[in-house]
Amino acid sequence: MLSKRIIPCLDVLDGKVVKGVNFVNLKEIGDPVDHGKWYSEQGADELVYLDITATHEKRKLLAELVKKVAEKINIPFTVGGGVNQLQDADALLSAGADKISVNSAVLLNPSLIDQIAKSFGSQFLVVAIDAKKVDGRWIVYRNGGRITTDHELFEWASEVWMRGAGEILFTSMDHDGVKEGYACKELAMLSETLPIPVIASGGAGAPEHFLEAFTEGKADAALAASVFHYNEISITGLKDYLKNHNVPVRL
Repeated sequence: MLSKRIIPCLDVLDGKVVKGVNFVNLKEIGDPVDHGKWYSEQGADELVYLDITATHEKRKLLAELVKKVAEKINIPFTVGGGVNQLQDADALLSAGADKISVNSAVLLNPSLIDQIAKSFGSQFLVVAIDAKKVDGRWIVYRNGGRITTDHELFEWASEVWMRGAGEILFTSMDHDGVKEGYACKELAMLSETLPIPVIASGGAGAPEHFLEAFTEGKADAALAASVFHYNEISITGLKDYLKNHNVPVRL
């Protein structure tokens, strides 16, 4: 069985790491390069950097930041935010990112998934899906959770897989930053119906929540931010806990 991955997420705004609740009320936390280096040393399996306003404010991620991160850390990292065309993906991968994450751009232009997968390979492409439960249905949002779409979570997840996505990063907007656990039922449905890895995001508040994401949710990886940023959970301690509960992790 493949090891389950623990992935700290660093939301970046104006070159600084920030964190909020339900996608709002953002607070500055620190430097993205220093944070990445620290997480690498603490035993994180991967990192995700998301420029959370790049699409909304019509800005691009700075390739220089990616270069600096690549120089300082020795674990894989994914970069997303403002990837609107093939050239954006090329710039980030060339700067040192191991994978790129796309979200809003592919909701507006789904064929971009096909283009990136064909040009660079599915293994380099993570499609992030932000969804919220509305009247009993999980509706997909874009632009950092600001704009609703006509897509439903499971329909859209199936389409992005068929178009060539290598992984799906599912964030429950209802659970994000609340620290009451992941959306395990929905994670399990995604994991059971898709042949590609599913990353859980939104809701981590205790080691038990990671365990639930891997057992009940059947996720391949679990992403979190504030519990790691504020040292509420140590990565080393979390991995020891998971190992003691028979979850395969890299120590």
